[in-house]
Amino acid sequence: MAKPASRFVCQSCGAVTPKWAGRCETCGEWNTVQEETVVARPGPAAKAPPGRSVAFVGLAGSAEPPARASVGIAELDRVLGGGLVPASAVLVGGDPGIGKSTLLLQAAACLARSGRRVLYVSGEESIDQIRLRARRLGVAECAIELAAAINVRDIVASLEQAKDTTLVVIDSIQTMWMDTIESAPGTVTQVRAASFELIRLAKAGNFALVLVGHVTKDGALAGPRVLEHMVDAVLYFEGDRGHQFRILRAVKNRFGATDEIGVFEMTEAGLAEVPNPSALFLAERRGNIAGSAVFAGLEGSRPVLMEVQALLAPNPGGSPRRSVIGWDSGRLSMLLAVLETRAGVRLNQTDVYLNIAGGLRVSEPAADLAVAAAIASAAFATPTSPGMVYFGEVGLSGEVRQVAQAEARLKEAAKLGFDSAALPRRVAHGNRKLAAPEGLRLEEVGHIADLVARFAPESVKRTP
Repeated sequence: MAKPASRFVCQSCGAVTPKWAGRCETCGEWNTVQEETVVARPGPAAKAPPGRSVAFVGLAGSAEPPARASVGIAELDRVLGGGLVPASAVLVGGDPGIGKSTLLLQAAACLARSGRRVLYVSGEESIDQIRLRARRLGVAECAIELAAAINVRDIVASLEQAKDTTLVVIDSIQTMWMDTIESAPGTVTQVRAASFELIRLAKAGNFALVLVGHVTKDGALAGPRVLEHMVDAVLYFEGDRGHQFRILRAVKNRFGATDEIGVFEMTEAGLAEVPNPSALFLAERRGNIAGSAVFAGLEGSRPVLMEVQALLAPNPGGSPRRSVIGWDSGRLSMLLAVLETRAGVRLNQTDVYLNIAGGLRVSEPAADLAVAAAIASAAFATPTSPGMVYFGEVGLSGEVRQVAQAEARLKEAAKLGFDSAALPRRVAHGNRKLAAPEGLRLEEVGHIADLVARFAPESVKRTP
């Protein structure tokens, strides 16, 4: 009988070491190295049969691409790139309790209503618990086939017998268990081996596979990022439990665009689509308040308007505090330095609080101009124009740089009733004339001091 071999695997990065250590030498994390036992298969490797030759074909083929299966939820179809692709593997991650199971159960119900076969395997909940959620969501009558199991061998054997399957949901991959590996479910080895078997079966069976993965305290999906490399698409389900909005964001998609988002609202009857997120993010905005500016952002191919709020509080002694929600704290520090050095806005004895209202997180540099407008408005107690939107990147010398897809941002602003937009000055040679929507006035800003001068024209001058 083969002697079991032990190895030590880091649960954060997946690195394998021959002995235990308190700190992983690869990723630097503490107390993440765990012992795992691997049973070696009997038989010498020298007796393995030789490999077969692989046939190579040309890039241009005569076969049509496989038809996508529309989920029936427009926001989810948008993030997927138009629907589920047969023989694809999708990883949906997010914090526990954010709504991943709710969204996938609603998507499975929509597919089942269209006559497609959908299998739902749960390793966390019993059949009765899933039925209880289905009754709350109003989808209890849909023809979804349920199973509660964690043994991957049993699940694979059942899926091999299932014919004409369109979608298989595994909730969640961290509960799956391979009986050939001597380690607990959720470890790196178990997650990697279970995912490989399920993805291999999805490719062979020509059905779409959706894996649910919880986000760890470090923000990684189902442990190390090795799982993200194995699947075809990775979707993050984001949101703050203090807000009703949920954002489904694509960070990897082999069959569609990345950085695409879908917006949902958590209600008593489950997740409801938000076809116009800009109007929802601005619904509670109040005009004539200093420290507020509207940013015309872009999430994937979708323009989204959101409110940027800034609050300044005096701090005569000690180190001033910088607190930010929904934006990069490092970029805020850089922008504050530019405002003080290039535009003369004194903030060295002021606490700065910045918030992106609605729970949305902004990552694009185009938000610099809106953040600068909100801070300058709060610094001089002068409200911004309630009908103006801002977008543009600010450089270290104070110049306002161009950003992508300005026309799409302007169209979204005009659609919501805004009458003016502050945007970067177009000085590059060969730039075509910007096609602004009718009735929208454009105000070009070339330097950050020009923007600040609108709020304090007499007391602030450009610093060379």
